[in-house]
Amino acid sequence: MLSIIIPTLNEEDYLPMLLKSIKKQDFKDYEIIVADAGSKDKTLEIAKKYGCVTTRGGAPARGRNAGAKIAKGEIMFFLDADTVLPDDFLKKSLEEFNLRKLDFASFCFDSPSKENAFHFMLDFYNKMVVMLEKITPYSIIGVLIKKDFFDKTKGYDETLKLSEDRDFGARAAEHGKFGIIRSAQVFISDRRFKKDGWATTTIKYLLSELYTFFIGPVRSDIFNYKFNHYKDN
Repeated sequence: MLSIIIPTLNEEDYLPMLLKSIKKQDFKDYEIIVADAGSKDKTLEIAKKYGCVTTRGGAPARGRNAGAKIAKGEIMFFLDADTVLPDDFLKKSLEEFNLRKLDFASFCFDSPSKENAFHFMLDFYNKMVVMLEKITPYSIIGVLIKKDFFDKTKGYDETLKLSEDRDFGARAAEHGKFGIIRSAQVFISDRRFKKDGWATTTIKYLLSELYTFFIGPVRSDIFNYKFNHYKDN
């Protein structure tokens, strides 16, 4: 079984698109776990409508860890709520994952965005992560991982304010085999870039990479990261 784990916070606009894309998959041996951080909208109602298991979450690291604790699958798939899976995604990804005998893996990205700048960034990112696959693991947004291997890594560091996924990937790579899946891509949203500004968001992530490389994990709120701030409260 595959356990699909989705951290959420007020995702009523995006979660249905992701869940519909999961339900359309030919691969059916899965459970969906929604780890919610206290949504005030219809997120939990939507999750229950689609037959998801729900649990109490928090920021992304805490939500992923919470979902992993109750996951029943031998393989887990951590996925952001504002993503969409193309047809046959799960079947192709799992076949490649098993064929290459990976312990954990991530993906290249595509997007329905009409912004050429975003597609340019994604193209650059995709080429970079494939090129650096054996040097440094970029395990963000979508991560496939064996559950027993995840348990050995002790999960995501919930004390980090940003780049907890990069930190997890670096620690996990010390104990297992990582790969970028070639046979399928995850469709992602550009909403954070639109909300916070293209230049601001790009610079923030670049500075976060440099901070992590030269100083260490981001434990302060220096980059003012917010889990979900796309709606007015």
